[in-house]
Amino acid sequence: MSMQTKENLARRGNKEANLLFKKWFDNLDQAAKEGKPGAYVFVMGSMAEILHTFDLPIIYPEITSLQTAVRQHSAELLNEAEDHGYSPDICGYVKADYAIQARGGEHPMGKLPTPGLALLTNACNTYMKWGEIWERMFETPLFTLDVPGTRQNGTQTWPGDPQFESEKRYVLGQLEELIETCEDITGKKFNMDKLKQTLEYSNRMSRAWKEIIECNQGNPAVFDALSDGTSYLGVNNVWRGTEEGAIFFERLLEEKQWMVENNIGAVEEEKHRLAFIGVPCYPIFRDFSKLFSDWGGVFVSSTYMWFASGGNNLGFQYDIDNPLESLAEITLIHVRDAMDSMFHPNEIIMDLKDRFNIEGIVFHPIKSCRTSSTGLADNRRELMERTDLPSLFIESDMMDKRVVSVAQMKNRIDAFFEGIEMRKANREAEVKQ
Repeated sequence: MSMQTKENLARRGNKEANLLFKKWFDNLDQAAKEGKPGAYVFVMGSMAEILHTFDLPIIYPEITSLQTAVRQHSAELLNEAEDHGYSPDICGYVKADYAIQARGGEHPMGKLPTPGLALLTNACNTYMKWGEIWERMFETPLFTLDVPGTRQNGTQTWPGDPQFESEKRYVLGQLEELIETCEDITGKKFNMDKLKQTLEYSNRMSRAWKEIIECNQGNPAVFDALSDGTSYLGVNNVWRGTEEGAIFFERLLEEKQWMVENNIGAVEEEKHRLAFIGVPCYPIFRDFSKLFSDWGGVFVSSTYMWFASGGNNLGFQYDIDNPLESLAEITLIHVRDAMDSMFHPNEIIMDLKDRFNIEGIVFHPIKSCRTSSTGLADNRRELMERTDLPSLFIESDMMDKRVVSVAQMKNRIDAFFEGIEMRKANREAEVKQ
């Protein structure tokens, strides 16, 4: 195999992810120009498999909003929303989306369809208030999927448990109501065979994604969970339940397994293996990642890959012969796991730290998302009591560049790595003595 072929294979997934993202936006732009309304959903409990059976364009407003920050357009959108009365301290995703809708769906990547249906879950308190904005602006029908959460840390129940089975029936009843709602809105009859096909595609995606995540247990890590992983997460959501999504992840797994076999890492020289807790800083996304990679730091894992993957990180497989009940069962597991990974990130770290050889933890609370950020200082304190892993606590925002101080973050990140390197040097000296 030539060097050029090797280089192409090692970065193939990133290029294909970008192409799929562009195709998704192009499809939305075409649907908007044809006057087709879209289904607005969220990454936790999107029910994309059901919505695909009705051929509805699916819009993930969390993703369309964060893309405005990555492309340096969020500032004007946030200012516009705040001029209309939205507070500076509420979710930046909501404000960016509001401004986009007020502009008739104009987005840096193309026009977005109007919200013809909003599917909300209780996984984030903001979702329901966000849906009410569309309801006021467009009289959008709202469907709220209420997924019972775990009662407290460590109390997740599983199939076969009476409590789980009762809650599964509750979710199943709501899925049947969702199907009826979609039939009323679209005028199409639900197609069970089509659902089975979308579930099979999701199975292929989930199976491959779990194996891809596990590839980072080796040294060097074959992808950075922050920079590369966030791109993969986007495909995981917007192409969920599709053949394109299944093929992408199977090809990505092939790439990562090849990198493992050939000892090729995500960075040229891996020095420090890190875990990330929180949501990325999208206004300076590349520069933010570079603050860590310049030190040879690689994020081998991230709680963001858990709660933002729609549950696909778990690798659960739908029962194609029993599609609706299986969808209810795995939705219950997926959404619970997503919420737990936000509220109890330390449990993930304790589970992964030895298997992934994690050397340091970065906690990154953000100003405009209390759901994912509240309690992170306490999480860090608890983790320091349970393990001697070095940790860094830095604050910024996922959308608002006005509260992002690159110089301040760089000083603290540099000090964090200096401490890790001093710690390593001291341990090496002790071994030699």
